[in-house]
Formats: sequence, structure tokens, C-alpha cells
Amino acid sequence: MSEIANKVKAIICDVDGTLLTSEYVCSHATAAAIAEVRERGYLFGLCTGRDAIGTRGQLADWGLDGLVDVIVGSGGAEVLDVGSSAYELSNPLPGDAIKEVMAHYADMDVSFVIPYRGVLYTPVDHPRMELISKADGLPYEVVDFDEFLAEPKPKVMIFCMPEYMEQVIERSKTFSSERYRSAALVTSARLYEYMDPRISKPAGLERAAELHGFTIGEVLAFGDADNDAAMVSAAGVGVAMGNGSERTRLAADYVTDDNDHDGIAAFLREHIIND
Repeated sequence: MSEIANKVKAIICDVDGTLLTSEYVCSHATAAAIAEVRERGYLFGLCTGRDAIGTRGQLADWGLDGLVDVIVGSGGAEVLDVGSSAYELSNPLPGDAIKEVMAHYADMDVSFVIPYRGVLYTPVDHPRMELISKADGLPYEVVDFDEFLAEPKPKVMIFCMPEYMEQVIERSKTFSSERYRSAALVTSARLYEYMDPRISKPAGLERAAELHGFTIGEVLAFGDADNDAAMVSAAGVGVAMGNGSERTRLAADYVTDDNDHDGIAAFLREHIIND
């Protein structure tokens, strides 16, 4: 048994840009490799910025029905045990905090989106909402945010066209709140997100590991974007996709093929399945 195969008990993947191809599908080769490692006794899970409930609802579409044990969603705020449906939500943002964020960007050409329990919620309809709905494979609903934000939510996303992101980032530099602390990051070319600063993919992964009887040091983690760098670094074995950002590639122990060329399957076969 290889050093990696002997060291890890769980395999955790980011979703967009990692598990899924650029066409938002999971390849047959990747699904088959996941099935094989689970047969060998490894736990398999996902750690994603998508909400956990919505992600669970898409597993069958991705050919992963029955192959995912745990989902860490909303960038680490949610932990969902797929088999038992046990669910935890940690440190959601108060509605007033979300409203402060929205007010800071109110004059900009952006949409505010909150993914929650399998639906993308927004206060104002806009044609760009069709883009994120299609990309995430989730429906969207226009709702009254005064009512919707009566209870805390995991995070708020600012959605814009890629060419507009630099303006969003520049505006973010002037946001501050005496009442709330928040952490913000670019998670894709179109998304800028705010969440509680205690939320992170490593924190969510540590909680998932605790619930399943292993440690983050016994995790093999795959990721691609900047928001995966901390997870890849914290895991016992961190793997960056070939399409990964420079930050994540530098944080990783290994770099595999990109998400359009079965990078996950190639690594699992070399280091675990064909060992």
C-alpha cells in the first residue's frame, strides 16, 4: 500500500472546477474512480461554496447517487451527512449584516444572491440570474429580503459579469462595519462573497472529520480556486487541479491533470486504486 493510501481515510473534493468539468458534469471516469475508492473503505465527500442541500439534490444528475458520504457546503458553514440527513449550520450572517453589505454595493450593476436549501434567492430579478441558475443547476426565486432575512443565512454572494469584478473588488476595500465583522473573497470570475470570518473550508472539513471519526490530517483533498488553497494546505494530502490557481497550486503537495482531463480519477488510480 502506498504512503498516501495508507495515510488517508477520506477523500474530499471541491465541486466547481474540480469535480465538475467546464461543462458542469462529472465525467464517467471520475465517478468510476470514486466508486472504487469507496469500495476500498474510504469515505468520499464534497467541500464546496454551493449550499449543501442543493448539492445533495444534484448528486444523481452528476452520476454520484449513493457515492457521497458527507457534504461541507456554503464554504464551510454547513455540514450534511448524506446518509442520515444530519445537518449543522455554523455561524450564519445576521440579516442586518447582509443588508449592510447590500447597501454598500446598491448603486452597482450587480445581483445579490443567497443560496439556501437548494434555491438561489435574490431580491430583484435580472437576466443575469438565468446564468447563475444554469451554472449551478438550481432554480432561483425573487423574494422580499426584509422577510427572507428575518433569520440569519449562511452567506451573501455578489454576482456580476467578469469584466465588472475589478470594480466590485475596488468597492469592497471601502466596506467596514462597526456592528459586524465579515470575511469576503472572490470565489469565481463572477462571484464575490461575504460570510462570517469564522467560516472556512478547513473549519467545515474539520467538523465533518470529527463527526466521522477521523482528522483533517487523514484527508486527501482536491481543489482548484483560491478559496480551496487553505483546505488543500490543511489536508494531510493536498492536490491541486491542473487548472488550479497559482495560490492553490503552491499550497498543494501534488498537482494533477485539469478538471476536463479526469484529474481526480488519474490521481486516485495512480496513488490508491492501482497501488
